[in-house]
Amino acid sequence: MGRHVLLVSTDPASNLDEVLGASLGSRPTLVPSVPGLSALNLDPEAAAHAYRERVVGPYRQILPAAAVRSMEEQLSGACTVEIAAFDEFARLLGDPSATAEFDHVLFDTAPTGHTLRLLTLPSAWTGFVEQSAFGTSCLGPLAGLEKQRSLYEETVKALSDPARTTMVLVTRPETSAFSEAARTSAELEALGVRNQRLVVNAVFAARSDDPLALALDRRGKDALSSMPQSLQALPRTTLPLRATPLLGVEALRRIDAPVTVGEAPGAPTTDVRGLGPLIDALAASRRGVILTMGKGGVGKTTVAAAIAVELARRGLRVHLSTTDPAAHVADAVGSAVAGLTVSRIDPAAETRAYTAEVMGSVGPQLDEKGRALLEEDLRSPCTEEVAVFRAFARTVGQGEDGVVVLDTAPTGHTILLLDAAESYHREVLRQGSRMPESVRQLLPRLRDPKFTRILLVTLPEATPVHEAQALQEDLARAEIAPFAWVVNQSLARVATRDPVLAARRATEGPYLDEVRALSRRMAVVDLAAESPRGAARLLGLVAPE
Repeated sequence: MGRHVLLVSTDPASNLDEVLGASLGSRPTLVPSVPGLSALNLDPEAAAHAYRERVVGPYRQILPAAAVRSMEEQLSGACTVEIAAFDEFARLLGDPSATAEFDHVLFDTAPTGHTLRLLTLPSAWTGFVEQSAFGTSCLGPLAGLEKQRSLYEETVKALSDPARTTMVLVTRPETSAFSEAARTSAELEALGVRNQRLVVNAVFAARSDDPLALALDRRGKDALSSMPQSLQALPRTTLPLRATPLLGVEALRRIDAPVTVGEAPGAPTTDVRGLGPLIDALAASRRGVILTMGKGGVGKTTVAAAIAVELARRGLRVHLSTTDPAAHVADAVGSAVAGLTVSRIDPAAETRAYTAEVMGSVGPQLDEKGRALLEEDLRSPCTEEVAVFRAFARTVGQGEDGVVVLDTAPTGHTILLLDAAESYHREVLRQGSRMPESVRQLLPRLRDPKFTRILLVTLPEATPVHEAQALQEDLARAEIAPFAWVVNQSLARVATRDPVLAARRATEGPYLDEVRALSRRMAVVDLAAESPRGAARLLGLVAPE
């Protein structure tokens, strides 16, 4: 349309390069064959390095080396990565000069939990700076934040100004996806971000009398008809499920064009196994932790719940939990299952409990000024990270007495959580609290392949497979190797006469081959005709071989 546009990914697991067919970096790069379009990826680790240097650099020639090292240690935790990435986000959103050459800036944000944390940080940090009477925080000298205060305030204004910012919620025609979108919408509205639109992506329409196609068509229509009222009130765009992947500029230009397919190609694949053999291997030890990891939207919760229900059916004592703020494990399981307990790590509750514990154990030993400093420190967003981390470690520790299945948060948050193991000790010492034994044992437990089995969950598509590959490489740097890959919602083993479904099945082969080459074990979960909610349908995903 002749506009100059900047497209920015704030997702730690960004795949803009693959979708656009371009090699992108942390600075705007022109996208070939699209005049007027530039794109970039915000690299959280690079942003954290730059942030640390910006805060510490001015003191290198002034303070003793030991003091500088102390500052660097304070800035080595996961919270610093989070605030540094936000720093870049705020610069692009709140500083008009940073994007003056562009008519529009589009942010392709991270999955819901990470996005909400990113969006709540400006208010949280503005408030933290206002309340801070002393000189340091979990991010080091508050001067480093104070310098950004006006930028953060401008970012908050930009987010809540409907003339400047439109928030597009993207979802799929599924009941659980709509529930999450409605929750996101409400939380955004509470933050003052009220100019919202809704995109319902991958809406399937049957083109045959194939039973699976008719069931999926009905399932989508039922979800749309029961969409929460808050979403129904939003301006809506509906996009069809494509027969082939949306990779490359030409494919993107056809995103809302009518779906056309040729003859239904191919037949089901018989050389891939389902969840059954994988669960046989998982059940052998009768204890330990099973972690499902992967990008948001690939079905980690469903896979975790199916494995937990099947293990319980086999007579094991199983606890199913989640660290994902957007997860619904209790809803997925439904009614009570013998041998299975279900919980959720609630960040707000864990933060309250941790704050009370620290104030109760350390506060009485401090004078009035010391208590005020401690209370101030505990108001920082880093406290939630530590509190959730403790709960995560505590839940992992329950694997000593049974099987714990943990549905973890999306990739970026998961890596931050695991990275926090290295910096957690410094954080709790700084706040004067004690380190629980579960935290001391966490990294050894996560690195013990006999105790912890990590399952990378993906979809048989380019983007999720390559994001899971990047996660596997991140885990390798943490000396953690996945136990298996699970390819969810696959058509590879499914017989269908519907031309769109058959065409999509034909595209899965190369991605299944990639997963096979990347993994020690691979399991495939068939695309289900009915929403896999409730124990009976979850058990149906563990199809006999």
